Amino acid sequence: MESWWVQAIGYLGSAFVIASLAQKSILRLRFIGLAGSTTFFAYSLFIEAYPIAIVNIVAGVIHIYYLRLLIRTPEAVFDTLEVRADSQYLEAFLTFHQRDIARYQPEFRHELGDNMKIVFILRDMVPAGVLICREDGDAFKIVLDYAIPQYRDFKLGRYLFSEKSGVFSSGTRLWSFASTPEHAAYLQRMGFAAAGDDRYQLELTV
Repeated sequence: MESWWVQAIGYLGSAFVIASLAQKSILRLRFIGLAGSTTFFAYSLFIEAYPIAIVNIVAGVIHIYYLRLLIRTPEAVFDTLEVRADSQYLEAFLTFHQRDIARYQPEFRHELGDNMKIVFILRDMVPAGVLICREDGDAFKIVLDYAIPQYRDFKLGRYLFSEKSGVFSSGTRLWSFASTPEHAAYLQRMGFAAAGDDRYQLELTV
């Protein structure tokens, strides 16, 4: 009969493997997978299951190899692409991601109109996010600010609201509603200040 702490190591290794499979980020998947391989290697030694030890040595080496490739990857290149409100690609993009958009910004409805600015944020030439805003007096109302899950690391937003993007000029005022805690946390992370009634605003100093 295995002692309780040996069994605990086995359960911990199982938890790491399950958690790694749930990750959308490849980097986190590799880190957690490496932790799982290391834990299972230790467990296999305690129970003298040497074939399992060999498998986890190989798995650990594979995780380390791909982690090195990921960490050594050059800094992402960002760019923007402005499109019209009736863009067919925009319609397809919004339709494909509509369930995820509704999770974070359920109030969003794509409506054609005048005085709109629609910009895709490209990350290594991949359309990683989109910003839809409308002129509102001397400010812009953000109708949608969305990043696809695998690029949801705040880098898109930092680029978008910086001088590098060229999307907005210094002194531009932006505001947005945040109907979910996740969206509110994102806006605050980007420097928006609460203005009451779930409204957040920002004056750019790019």
